[in-house]
Amino acid sequence: MEDRSLRMPSDAEIAAINAQHLIETPLKPADLLFVFGTRVDVADRVDTAVRLWHDGFARWAIVSGGVTPGDHRSECEIIKAAMVARGVPAMRILEEHRARNTGENVIFSLPVIDAALGRANVASVICLGNTWTARRYPMTLQRHWPEVEKMLVTVDSFAVPRARWHTDAEFRRRMLHEWDKIEPYKAAGFITEWPVA
Repeated sequence: MEDRSLRMPSDAEIAAINAQHLIETPLKPADLLFVFGTRVDVADRVDTAVRLWHDGFARWAIVSGGVTPGDHRSECEIIKAAMVARGVPAMRILEEHRARNTGENVIFSLPVIDAALGRANVASVICLGNTWTARRYPMTLQRHWPEVEKMLVTVDSFAVPRARWHTDAEFRRRMLHEWDKIEPYKAAGFITEWPVA
């Protein structure tokens, strides 16, 4: 079967992805910074989380991510330790250590958030994750926690500008792989449209 993520997108598809998937939201201080776990570009994720924290964009953070092959530590453990080493107070970072995908990041984190803060006390969340996964983070959050306001910050280490993702072979592969998940995931009920019109 053909790997569709290796295709060269048309100008129309590039424009659609840039407009619909690579959403940039206005950023304002939020109650919670939701750091989605990763093993890719960890330093960039940590740098951005630390900058957002020190710039006053969050009062609490949660890091979600389980153990992946090749390491005995969870993504949460690795990312939280790096954030604490850069001055984010450990007691202000909630932990979720089981998630293996974006859906589990949200599903497993919600009880942690509720127990520590009370979900009703959280009005706004900044989602922090990979550029290529983009709006799938808040779309997943929208499916399970529609009432909270969602903002999106994404990071990557590619040299090309974000809107030129299609000019780098690996960036293009990652972007198309994630873009192709949107409609099937919506149909399966894993995610919900966001931003809401």
